[in-house]
Amino acid sequence: MGVFGPNMMFADLRCSPSCPHAAVHGTVSICPTDCFQYKGTLDTLYKIIRQEGITRLWRGTTAGLTLAVPSVAIYLPLYDIFQNRMEEFAAQNVPSLSPYVPFVAGSLARSLACTTCYPIELARTRMQAFKVNNAGTKPPGVLRTLIGLLSNASNPVVPSYRVLWTGLGALLARDVPFSAICWPTLEHIRRRLLSMVGEEANAVSIVGANFSAGFVAGSLAAAATCPLDVAKTRRQIEKDRSRALGMTTRQTLMDIWRSAGLKGLFAGVGPRVGRAGPSVGIVVSFYEVVKYAIHGQHSSSQ
Repeated sequence: MGVFGPNMMFADLRCSPSCPHAAVHGTVSICPTDCFQYKGTLDTLYKIIRQEGITRLWRGTTAGLTLAVPSVAIYLPLYDIFQNRMEEFAAQNVPSLSPYVPFVAGSLARSLACTTCYPIELARTRMQAFKVNNAGTKPPGVLRTLIGLLSNASNPVVPSYRVLWTGLGALLARDVPFSAICWPTLEHIRRRLLSMVGEEANAVSIVGANFSAGFVAGSLAAAATCPLDVAKTRRQIEKDRSRALGMTTRQTLMDIWRSAGLKGLFAGVGPRVGRAGPSVGIVVSFYEVVKYAIHGQHSSSQ
């Protein structure tokens, strides 16, 4: 986030007293530009902890957990449903299209999950991006953040509820290609690994195959879609209401390219890959183990 600089998300923030480069204007400590210039993941962690405290690293966790449960509950079952129906249709009518089923099924399932849960995603990003200036004031939670967005949407031309989906296009532009890359890669690797086990597959081998496939696929997809993630974040934290509603993903990417070049487009690629790989592996492997257990119980009952 630091690549956006003080002119974007930190323009109205007062500097923490712990910032060594702070200047004093009257009785208020003002941050110079270099307080929000980050030189990598470790430098970012260091400055956040020093200026805002270590608990700031977990800001937005509540929103993240609130988002994860419904998102996964919609995403993975829908992917299974779409994949099974499409594979059946392709096998009977157009066998040559079977390799593209994970691509289409993953994109459709992700689009529906993202659109349904987007307000929570927006709240999480804004909770992580902005801090409370008054000491001792409890930061707003998910509900207060969304209510604040609605109360500030004073444009009579645009319905106020639309602000809750500000930046949805950028999120879809990131997550649909992510799923389109991730699922075909994951399915290919998973099938190869499970074929090595054969009929001796058990819970441990299923976890290993799914985690490995998810880790590799998630890491590749995260790296490839990093510029779209940067554009999504910039659109979500834009504070000018009319500008936020009028921004497009293409325009945002061009602005980032002009201001920071290729480095700006791939800002944060390390943490993004480091998060996406394990998270995809964990979620997919856990989901498949649950399916395996349910299927085993169903078979034994019959």
